[in-house]
Amino acid sequence: MDKLSEWLSGMEYQLLQGDPEQPVSEVVYDSRKAAPNTVFVCMTGTRTDSHNFIPEVYEKGCRAFVVEKDRQQLMEENPEAAAVLFGKAQKEPGGQQEEAFGKQPAVIRVENARHALALLSAARFSFPARRMTMIGITGTKGKTTTAALLKSILEHCGKKVGLIGTNGCEIAGVHYNTNNTTPESYELHQRFAQMLEAGCEYAVIECSSQGFKMHRTDGILFDYGLFLNISPDHIGPLEHKDFAEYLSCKAKLFTQSKTGVINLDDPHAREIMAGASCRFYTYGMNPPADLWAKEPEYLAEKDFFGIRFQTEGLLSGAYRLSLPGEYNISNALAALLVSSLLQLPDSKVAEALSQIRVKGRMEIVYQSEKFQMLVDYAHNEASMENLLKALRHYKPGRLVVVFGCGGNRSVERRTGMGAAAAQLADHTILTADNSRFERTEDIIADIRKAYLAAGGSQEALQEIPDRREAIRYAAAHAEPGDLIAVIGKGHEDYQEAEGKRVHFSDREEILEAVKLLEK
Repeated sequence: MDKLSEWLSGMEYQLLQGDPEQPVSEVVYDSRKAAPNTVFVCMTGTRTDSHNFIPEVYEKGCRAFVVEKDRQQLMEENPEAAAVLFGKAQKEPGGQQEEAFGKQPAVIRVENARHALALLSAARFSFPARRMTMIGITGTKGKTTTAALLKSILEHCGKKVGLIGTNGCEIAGVHYNTNNTTPESYELHQRFAQMLEAGCEYAVIECSSQGFKMHRTDGILFDYGLFLNISPDHIGPLEHKDFAEYLSCKAKLFTQSKTGVINLDDPHAREIMAGASCRFYTYGMNPPADLWAKEPEYLAEKDFFGIRFQTEGLLSGAYRLSLPGEYNISNALAALLVSSLLQLPDSKVAEALSQIRVKGRMEIVYQSEKFQMLVDYAHNEASMENLLKALRHYKPGRLVVVFGCGGNRSVERRTGMGAAAAQLADHTILTADNSRFERTEDIIADIRKAYLAAGGSQEALQEIPDRREAIRYAAAHAEPGDLIAVIGKGHEDYQEAEGKRVHFSDREEILEAVKLLEK
């Protein structure tokens, strides 16, 4: 069993009381998991102040507390907690008095408990991130695709890889669900430890802006940090207050990376590079990037749907990418640049790119001589525009888009997606996404208004609130040459409304819709 002082080494803290040499075996931030020999981290959130749970945690035998408040503040704001921590005589659950100072709870004050949780979690699992090559990826769009590309490349080169991101966590062929793109710091280090145990040499992590804001990746030194792009998103009361904060959070990756890999085509690349404290390399569609692509060619063959391109600069070669769209070339360039820095064999890298499939990202689910259907996670204006523009290059008879927008999220997202549909799709079917606590019909009305204001045709617009019925309608009314994109949910396998989640997969619904047609 470790000592509390060992877990605290390397941290800035103030010992308010107690013995830092006491034995510890676990870090908890959920009061229900408290027990003897645990360290309870108290956090002050927008909805809950976990300092209030100190009496309950103490009763469960916990004797080490990390707090954000000093003694006076605790006495004023959490008097019951202060009485438990600083009372002259503490009582064990059995009623016996604790008279020796050494048996009083250890009270550790820190400036930011989330930061402390990240460092304590790393120590709890013996710093597993230090024993793997860590690759962190941030960006508004493309994180999941780029992470999948890197994982595929590394595995084709015979490496063992762990991955954490939007689609969950994958370790040695085992999938674990996660609640966030970048999970809480404790879960991150727990998964890193599992990766090490499974023999992983590399960990590929999608780093969300919220993850940086909530200090989930604090203390991790990435060997390679990748910046893909940034556009207005995740801005609102429960996310980022404005774009400046959003960009600042993304840029934090380059204060905790050894080497940066940055998309020079992004308008904000210079701002990202200006704040970087590491060396960096750039990629883009043109020089002066260190690696650039040229001569993109869109291919729609019987056994291949994707794009072919050449690279110049740090790496010269020809590649086939089984994902359509120029922006996927950009994602591939990021992966190629890291592969080059890792000195991976080019033949294996090229093979991986030509075979890549990413769940819920430009995923062709059904293909026939008559029409094609795909699913994609595009859920904001920028990603939707990129998707539809990419699909236009394949010259479909009609480009049909089926989508909705999430409830209790920014209205600007709905207006942007409505305008994108009006300008880039031949036919639009509006339906439910995750309506949460809003009426689906009200969300559709917001999208419709923006669609019509942007010049969309009422004749080319359908409104089918039931997403299953919308997908079946699109399949049943497909015309020769149609390319039908069902977007917004991608890899997700649920729908959320009125506080309830039910199983729902766009991929499964497309296959079922086609099966009904064949009957």
